[in-house]
Amino acid sequence: MTQTTVTSRTTTTTTTSSGLRSLYLIRVAFSLIWVALVVTTSASLVSTDRPTVIAAVLLVVYPLWDAIATLLERRMAGTGSTDRFGTTNMALGLATTAGMITAVFSTIGTTLLVFGIWALLSGAIQLVVAIRRRHTVGAQWPMIVSGGLSVLAGASFAAMSASATSSLSAVAGYSAFGAFWFLVSVTALSIRSRREKR
Repeated sequence: MTQTTVTSRTTTTTTTSSGLRSLYLIRVAFSLIWVALVVTTSASLVSTDRPTVIAAVLLVVYPLWDAIATLLERRMAGTGSTDRFGTTNMALGLATTAGMITAVFSTIGTTLLVFGIWALLSGAIQLVVAIRRRHTVGAQWPMIVSGGLSVLAGASFAAMSASATSSLSAVAGYSAFGAFWFLVSVTALSIRSRREKR
């Protein structure tokens, strides 16, 4: 009985770890494509400018994708409605998407404020989730670091939104760092998975 429980738990952990690695790689690819599009089309836009159509679409899509990725992660883990943090993060992503749809009709500064508040709150949720997952999935230190940095970056974006010289290049940098930490997390999860198979 005990052996079956341990085996089942190990299999579940391995499946969750494998699923997380795949999802994180998708998130890396999305972020890098998003960064490339921002840099090539919208990086020169400053706080007082109005977003172009391309910039507006990019800004709206980013928090929406985060909400979708959270839904995929929740389904993969099989937590469903019991995952309060996942539900909160999805609601936050959808609320931010709605807020961004309104903000893109204003200025880049307004979008930076909305983005900053979202990055701060979603980073705090990521931090809590990663700390809670340390014992079940393991190898969560990259997500802990990433969540903490997201909180700091969000506060920075909100503060710089009033500056006339702030631009979307800062947001592109944020997404690039996010991609880096997801990639580090994939590596950490892979190393842990190999060790468990030995």
